[in-house]
Amino acid sequence: MTLAWTLQPFAALSVPELYALLQLRSAVFVVEQTCAFQDIDGHDADALHLLGHTAAGELAAYARLFPAGRSYPEASIGRVAVAPAFRRHGLGRQLMREALARCESQWGPQSIQIGAQLYLREFYRSFGFEQVGDGYLEDDIAHIHMLRP
Repeated sequence: MTLAWTLQPFAALSVPELYALLQLRSAVFVVEQTCAFQDIDGHDADALHLLGHTAAGELAAYARLFPAGRSYPEASIGRVAVAPAFRRHGLGRQLMREALARCESQWGPQSIQIGAQLYLREFYRSFGFEQVGDGYLEDDIAHIHMLRP
């Protein structure tokens, strides 16, 4: 399955796009992971939003990108999510490849830091990320900081 990718600042998102991305994030991070947390955290206005749509126009994959100095000293990628209905098609890998390419095209070659759920460590390692520091709990979910030099 191939997705059509768009990267937009917050102000350029349409109301239906914003609704779809918030719905996807809620389905994955709140409902699926049974984690009550404040997903709408006040940082969306500072992010670039990467949306992957199917040929039928459904939002299947999403991430938000930040330049260096916003979330971490390095550029960062967060809220990485693939809609449950579209999993097992390699979209997580497509999403990360696209997110990394978009970071580089926006801000040039540089280090990228992420706060990853611990169970995804090997997935992110396959993209050149390495764990830095100790693990931590975020909303009762084990996380680690990872850096891609």
